[in-house]
Amino acid sequence: MGTGTGTSTSASDAVHIRRARLEDAEAFAATMSDPAVLPDLLQLPYVDAADWRARLADSLKPGEPRLMLVAEVDGVVVGNAGLAQGSLQMRRRHAMGLGIAVNATHWRRGVGQALMTALIDWADNWAGVLRIELQVFTDNAAAQALYQRHGFVVEGRHRGFALRDGVYADVVSMARLHPAPPRWN
Repeated sequence: MGTGTGTSTSASDAVHIRRARLEDAEAFAATMSDPAVLPDLLQLPYVDAADWRARLADSLKPGEPRLMLVAEVDGVVVGNAGLAQGSLQMRRRHAMGLGIAVNATHWRRGVGQALMTALIDWADNWAGVLRIELQVFTDNAAAQALYQRHGFVVEGRHRGFALRDGVYADVVSMARLHPAPPRWN
């Protein structure tokens, strides 16, 4: 995949998107454990850099049905996103799950937009993905708006889906179907 870029509020805030590397493990761990970011993720706290290094190593194996990207601003990783097949069952190879996290210091600066644009370009134009799926907490309006701008629609609500800060919280399932799936000429 080529490198995509997005721009935000100023030239010094240009967002550079690239494939994640093993040395990004510390940045993944820092973002995912940030007290401002963690409550909106469907991940457990205290995942350390060694665990992220192992996940990133798996994502870099040839033939692995997964893409992990990072967003950099001025050479610093400020967000990450990925697409992965939840199951390698033959009947679900057309679908991938999406996850995204942006450092709180870079919210509303175009980082999520740039990551989503790059993921969707890869899914639509290079990987033959028909369906991208995700779950998002019902009170995370900013994330839902981002997903809707990229063609995602709410497909349902799951009550008591995940434990968050000692309370079972609801999520909505959202999905995006490829708007013009590839066909044979």
